[in-house]
Amino acid sequence: MQNILHALPYRFGNMAIGMAMLIVFLLSSCKKEDADEQQEYKVFLPANFPAPTYDLSQNPVTKQGFELGRKLFYDPILSRDSSIACADCHISFSAFSHPDHATSHGIEGLFGRRNALPVQNLIWQSSYFWDGGVGQMDFIPLNAITNPVEMDEDPVRVVAKLNRHPQYPGLFKAAFDGQDTVTGPQMLLALSQFMAMLVSADSRYDHYVRNEPGGTLNALEINGLEVFQQKCASCHATDLFTDQRYRNNGILSDFSLDQGRSEVSTLPEDVGKFRVPSLRNVAVTGPYMHNGKFKTLESVLEHYASGVKDSPTLDPLLKQNGQLGVPLTSGEKQALIAFLQTLTDEDFIKDIRFQQ
Repeated sequence: MQNILHALPYRFGNMAIGMAMLIVFLLSSCKKEDADEQQEYKVFLPANFPAPTYDLSQNPVTKQGFELGRKLFYDPILSRDSSIACADCHISFSAFSHPDHATSHGIEGLFGRRNALPVQNLIWQSSYFWDGGVGQMDFIPLNAITNPVEMDEDPVRVVAKLNRHPQYPGLFKAAFDGQDTVTGPQMLLALSQFMAMLVSADSRYDHYVRNEPGGTLNALEINGLEVFQQKCASCHATDLFTDQRYRNNGILSDFSLDQGRSEVSTLPEDVGKFRVPSLRNVAVTGPYMHNGKFKTLESVLEHYASGVKDSPTLDPLLKQNGQLGVPLTSGEKQALIAFLQTLTDEDFIKDIRFQQ
């Protein structure tokens, strides 16, 4: 997916930044006047996680707002020809990733440039997408809606379609301030309420670190955790399993087709750098890397052990003592995969609240 400042110019030319600023103003002024009449939902904040970066007090999750956001997430009305929904590239049983698809598929069978990242634990992120081009969770949907190879739609037309719909005006009225007219800011806030609830932190690993029932790891998995802490945790840090930075991990040496973070920062030192993704639910979110290059965890570990390609911006952690990559024995690879599988949150990927 491209970031919002890349997607908006397809629709608004030089007005892109101005429109983004207008959206910020509208969002900041959109209040819930009837919040005391709503049933508030409690967002799961795990004890082993840091404090969220998203301010839930500015958009508290309610039953009406969450259910409206879920309906929007699954509705192809957001796309130009009503053929593509958010859920087409973010599927619940794979932690809201796009299983078996190297890159996302959009309207009229068009292919995106990048693999669809899982939609999980977003309220702890400080930026979004592989290049960090969106810095606020409420703006995430605009990226897909406006992208010409994804939904290829104008947000203004989306709002008009929602206002003509037989159900949406009433649903928005119940979820927000009682007005009969659907607005763009409300649409974004409803989708954020749905995304805010997508918290994955109930894996066997979580029960293990929180000393909860069912939190046992076998000897191989504990060995894998030790290897992970020694050789992987510098980038996949904390129990979010990402340092939220952007790094060149050596899967390519030529970035002429996709320069990654530098497309947002414009800095030459960011060429080839992409977001360090979280490893939560990693066993069910393949294929892997920004371009979906690797289909299996085994191939990912083989890349780090012997397939890293050098380039001017290669992360220093992957080029130490004149050696490329991360030394891994066959036993360490086996243990790492066993540990990574403990990060699968079965309750999350099977939660009926998040399904259509």
